[in-house]
Amino acid sequence: MSETSAEDRIWTVPNLLSFLRLLGVPVFLWLVLGPKADGWAIAILAVAGFTDWLDGKIARAFNQTSRLGRIIDPAADKLYVFATIIGLLLRDVIPWWLVVVILGRELFVACFIPVLRKHGYKALQVHYLGKAAMFNLMYAFPLLFLASHAGWYADIARIVGWAFALWGTGLYWWAGVLYGVQVLQLATSAKKE
Repeated sequence: MSETSAEDRIWTVPNLLSFLRLLGVPVFLWLVLGPKADGWAIAILAVAGFTDWLDGKIARAFNQTSRLGRIIDPAADKLYVFATIIGLLLRDVIPWWLVVVILGRELFVACFIPVLRKHGYKALQVHYLGKAAMFNLMYAFPLLFLASHAGWYADIARIVGWAFALWGTGLYWWAGVLYGVQVLQLATSAKKE
């Protein structure tokens, strides 16, 4: 199979897993805001986190990376983060400032998109810090959900959940700043040519 056709593949196991993650976002939000079925919502977050890790492993191990996968995988991650922070905010599990900090990072990174497009780039490769940030946030949110319930595990879940949330948010911003530096370097080198 040629490299071009491999990149254009749509029907791969990693793409299917990412697509299923996308379908889980509205279900998750409905569970959190409608019937408040937190156990099921946490299960969906856990499955989403696992399949996020799994689709990357499969894509690399079986050479199933694709252009579509590089779009829908991070899109699914971001949608889960947005859906989760909105759901947790509306349920008074997390404070508004955390939502502002996370969404502020997205707005910061979005400012660089026109610069990328101007120089002929669609997107940059995802940095490992961004992946680490997403890993931390995807663990933080279910733990913070657990912490909002009474039980012997609530205090432990709160401490560990906030540790993941703060570390993940810090890494998320750090990755965003590195993204901005990369874009500025591309723009500077393009001007020199």
